[in-house]
Amino acid sequence: MPQILVVEDDLDIAEQVLLFFNASGFTTHHITNGSAVVSWVKENNPDAIILDVMLPNLDGVECMKQIRAFSMVPIIMVTAKVEEADRLKGLEHGADDYVCKPFSGAELVMRVKAILRRCASAPSTDVVVQATDAICLIEDALEVEIKGVSLGLTKVEFDVFKLLYKAPKRVFSRQQILDHIQPNNFDITDRVIDSHIKNIRKKLKSLDFSPKIVASVYGAGYRYDERQIN
Repeated sequence: MPQILVVEDDLDIAEQVLLFFNASGFTTHHITNGSAVVSWVKENNPDAIILDVMLPNLDGVECMKQIRAFSMVPIIMVTAKVEEADRLKGLEHGADDYVCKPFSGAELVMRVKAILRRCASAPSTDVVVQATDAICLIEDALEVEIKGVSLGLTKVEFDVFKLLYKAPKRVFSRQQILDHIQPNNFDITDRVIDSHIKNIRKKLKSLDFSPKIVASVYGAGYRYDERQIN
């Protein structure tokens, strides 16, 4: 059974979340203190994490940043903050999804199931799904390699890059990208795609590759530009 880590200091909310996941056949573990999260994840390797933003001792965003240093485990951020800027902050640091309180426990389970289905849809062995002399995508490892160097993308970033890369002459709108990577997107706006694109470009630039490999098309969306590979 998939193991879900629920990090929530509000015991009433945590109890409801745990009930929904347990009833849906998941194994769960509950942590209330941010300082205990990272070490537990290292030792137990959960299949997904429900992570509250406001936590004692170490907030959820900082927990996620530390987890992303060693793991691409799917993370859904949970917070009472409703401003889009707060949502984007979580996504910029590697969250796979974002839920605002109050939320439906059934909806949260659906989101986790959708993420796990996408993770499980990769082949069972390392398969290069498409490659050029400079770039290859290794789907089982969720890796994009440019000239042998891995970009270190999250699951969502990998999905975005793969979509653009496999249709290099096509321009995708934000909504089309969102519908592809998160079909059950509920109240998520298409502007979160800008945040994922920003992360991909930042990783490209940090490895001395052109961030314009993921090109903007004014007023239309994004596309892959193979001419920027040098």
